[in-house]
Amino acid sequence: MDIILERYNIAINRIKEIPEEETVEKPFRDYFQKAAVFIIGVDKINQLIQSGEMEILSLEQLEEINARSYSEIYKENYETSYANPEYAVSVLGQEYGQLLCYLYTKNREILRYIYMKRPEPAVLQMELFIEIYNYFENRNEVQYKDIEETVYSFEKDNTEIFVDYMVDDRINPDNIFAVDIVMNSDLEDIRYLYRYGEHIGPNETGMAKYLNSLGQEEIDRLAKVYTEGYRIGFINTGKDLSKKGTVDIRYNIGFERIIRAAIKNFADMGLKPVIYPGGYTTTMPNKQYWFDHKFDEALYLDKAYVKRKLEVARQSYESRKDVAAMMAGPAVIEIFGETPFAPENKKQAYQLSDEQQKLKVEYMTEYQRIVQDYIRGEERSFTIIAFPIPEFGDNFEEMFQETVKINTLDPEKYGVVQQKLIDALDKADYVRVVGRGENQTYLNVQMHELKNPLKETNFENCLADVNIPLGEVFTSPKLAGTNGILHVSQVYLNELKYKDLQITFEDGKIKDYTCKNFDTEEENKKYIKENVMFNHDTLPIGEFAIGTNTTAYVIANKYDVVYKLPILIVEKMGPHFAVGDTCYSWQEDVKTYNPDGKEIVARENEISALRKTDVSKAYFGCHTDITIPYDELGEITAVTKEGEEVYIIRDGRFVLEGTELLNEAFEK
Repeated sequence: MDIILERYNIAINRIKEIPEEETVEKPFRDYFQKAAVFIIGVDKINQLIQSGEMEILSLEQLEEINARSYSEIYKENYETSYANPEYAVSVLGQEYGQLLCYLYTKNREILRYIYMKRPEPAVLQMELFIEIYNYFENRNEVQYKDIEETVYSFEKDNTEIFVDYMVDDRINPDNIFAVDIVMNSDLEDIRYLYRYGEHIGPNETGMAKYLNSLGQEEIDRLAKVYTEGYRIGFINTGKDLSKKGTVDIRYNIGFERIIRAAIKNFADMGLKPVIYPGGYTTTMPNKQYWFDHKFDEALYLDKAYVKRKLEVARQSYESRKDVAAMMAGPAVIEIFGETPFAPENKKQAYQLSDEQQKLKVEYMTEYQRIVQDYIRGEERSFTIIAFPIPEFGDNFEEMFQETVKINTLDPEKYGVVQQKLIDALDKADYVRVVGRGENQTYLNVQMHELKNPLKETNFENCLADVNIPLGEVFTSPKLAGTNGILHVSQVYLNELKYKDLQITFEDGKIKDYTCKNFDTEEENKKYIKENVMFNHDTLPIGEFAIGTNTTAYVIANKYDVVYKLPILIVEKMGPHFAVGDTCYSWQEDVKTYNPDGKEIVARENEISALRKTDVSKAYFGCHTDITIPYDELGEITAVTKEGEEVYIIRDGRFVLEGTELLNEAFEK
């Protein structure tokens, strides 16, 4: 550690000299001076942390430090920031602008390392910055390819350090940086929010203040819904929670009161919390900044890099295999209510080549396989729940309580109704889904054949356990025979907006796709391929479901916020289709049963069945739900082998006998 601190001091002292030097030609001089000023500012924060002075600063002082750390990527400043690839290229030129924009953005990671008291990765980044600066001091003797190779060597040669940190963070409960903040801070004093080092905005402060206004009994009730869903998930899937020792907790900063109560509940289950960077998040100060840098790895992504990264990942898990085996799975609190984001495609931003897209897919598939080897799917579970944040608007507090109502609907009542749906759907050879009005959906979804209908079912009766709120029945359909068009007029997927999204399926796999976000078909297809298909050439339908939470649908329309809701709730508000892996990926051989005792046998499709011969072809590492809202839905009809038609939904209302309860919310 002494060597690392010595290197840190040498690096920061050199960087402190850069703002006064004129050894680099214009326009690059301004770039390096501004980059150096940012790192010097981070060092001042480091001094405050190391001295303990940070702990006694006022709320106003902490707010000022946080705002200064992130101000350059705020929307009002981003247009003239070197973190913006469009601006960087306009000032520095195409050749160097992209690379230096990448470096400028990488320097921002130093801030997180400093707050987490991790000097080694901070030093490595600082030394890379100095090395690149030195090249520009001697630019007449150095070519672009030399600088590019330096960046490549940095990423590849330090993979062992960065990946080792990543793996350890995700499974080791001894990493208590965030846990200490949650459990040992005075949560009534919102200065604690600034201990993370992440961007803290109105959502984070507003959420913390709102939760502080609630009594402990209410906080405990919210935490119990979250943690009980996790516990019941293990019971319902027949998995032994007592074999596990850790839980992967994920949340947005500001929810610490609920998380503290949840950690205590998990402790009663014998689980220690694991909370890592990326597990705790904040609302982004500028989503365009995030979108612009999604594919920065295009600068160095090649076969050798991927091979090395996978080797290191396996070594890291292998050296911690006993710790990894204790991981029970994620417990997630999602947020919703952010202003919708429609990104701008910038030609100056890095893009993955066709070859790199394939490498990325190969990496994600193989990395998922490594994780599965050490945290086995048949032994783990999860839970996920969502709440609104203050950005939702003036009705935030009212919507928060409405969400609590949605999240706590009576599972016994819904379980009976959903079983009626399943009984009818299990008679189907295929299910026909048709849109109405301008919705052009027309899909025939092929069902698996039940060998013993008295003991087997195709659909899972989804109640309030792993996937909160309750309200859907779902299956993994058979691909062969699943054909047609899926269309939605407007949908938000992974925080991105899609207008008139249309996907054509042939034998259950995507044949064609388009939307109307951009002026050209090329841009629209690229947008979908990158952000829905995650650069796969095609994806299968992994799930077909019918959402039954009409209460959520009515509330969403009452406040006109369907577009702000997370897919976790939206998927319960109508039929939906997921493209990618099935709901049972990596767990197809684990027998799963509904409350009525029937085994759910539709746990795989023709693609996931390939795991038995070539696992690399069986999984895609993605699962994206696309929901048709009730008001765009003409019919859902179960069609038997004999041609009998059993109507489930017609003109947006449930018409199957025994499902009248689901229409009550519409009538109120």
